[in-house]
Amino acid sequence: MQIETNVLLFELALTFYFLSTISGIIEIFRGKKAASKISIYLAAMGFLFHTGNIIVRYAQGGHIPVTNMHEATSFFSWCILLLFFFHEFRYRLGMLSSFIMPIVFLFMFSSSIFPREIKVLSPVLQSYWFGIHVILAFLGDAAFAMACGIGIMYLLQERFVKSKHLGGLFQKLPSLQVLDEINYHLITLGFPLLTLAMITGVIWANSAWGSYWRWDPKEVWSLITWLIYALVLHLRLTVGWRGKKAAILSIVGFIIVIFAFLGVSLILKGQHTFM
Repeated sequence: MQIETNVLLFELALTFYFLSTISGIIEIFRGKKAASKISIYLAAMGFLFHTGNIIVRYAQGGHIPVTNMHEATSFFSWCILLLFFFHEFRYRLGMLSSFIMPIVFLFMFSSSIFPREIKVLSPVLQSYWFGIHVILAFLGDAAFAMACGIGIMYLLQERFVKSKHLGGLFQKLPSLQVLDEINYHLITLGFPLLTLAMITGVIWANSAWGSYWRWDPKEVWSLITWLIYALVLHLRLTVGWRGKKAAILSIVGFIIVIFAFLGVSLILKGQHTFM
């Protein structure tokens, strides 16, 4: 019965995310100046079912559900939405859901394709470092996903400004300054989270395998991701790369995150067998 409940909650979450995504896309092409909140309400409903799904899987497995690709992509989607609702409540961006929900839905749809078995946590993972490392890493990557969505919004808004097309979507999107500030805020949030995730990861690796660094593909690409965002912050603070350049770097950085998250796990073999 628990398994049936788990599947039902996931499918309901996926359905509401799909409806939210479609609603958000329609919102982009609507002629009205005011942004509708339907997409946000649908996303909130999906998030409630999604939270229930994670709780059920946690109760069944006894650990944070990230032990396979189904759980990892699902949990990543949940983390993105957690940050989305925080920033939506804080900044009232309105159209943000139209650019974030497609990312969330694609990860959730990917999650639905992978096998959904609940694995027993291997002895090497039965450590409090596991939970700390995983939560920090997923929240850091979620912040980068948000920055990518904001970066896309910035590029669209800048195009409207340059073309002097100041109607329709232009009036729904935040100003370039606001978008640039939020983009910077998200990167400065994600970067220390990723840094702490890597620190806790090497501490955990040493306690589990007796070595701080093993050149595992996931470790290498996590380091590459860290270097990319370190470069983004460095260029912004020292050279003054803001606005369009910062937006483009946010999008490129998230592409690297996706490869480190999905590509490495599916293509390259390593000791990060839990995700």
